[in-house]
Amino acid sequence: MAKLLSAAPTLLVPDVAEAAHWYERNLGFTAAFFPKSPPFVYASVHRDNIEIMLLRQEGYRKPEVVRARGVWDAYIRIEGLLEFHEEVRKKIPLKSELTKRPYGDSEFEVADPNGYVLVFGEIV
Repeated sequence: MAKLLSAAPTLLVPDVAEAAHWYERNLGFTAAFFPKSPPFVYASVHRDNIEIMLLRQEGYRKPEVVRARGVWDAYIRIEGLLEFHEEVRKKIPLKSELTKRPYGDSEFEVADPNGYVLVFGEIV
């Protein structure tokens, strides 16, 4: 039987280099670019087992979607949430502070410069 191994959110961005470098500086990801020199049309940013794909779409602006409880673009499960939270909050403003949710996860949210919302969560 086939075994699914992972999923990678694919995000449209107007500037691949700028977006990838933000993930490197603020969240500790490492970037791989295509082609090897600018202008880049694609980057894969990864940290541990998490990968996010960034695709260039010139002039792209993420549409604002409104929902009572918010909209997430990626939910990232993590071990060591408290330590990671402290690391990230020293670098960038958080979209939401660390909160214990009724469904058991502790989570916090960040928004990247292109408006994508990432949630980091751990069952603690």
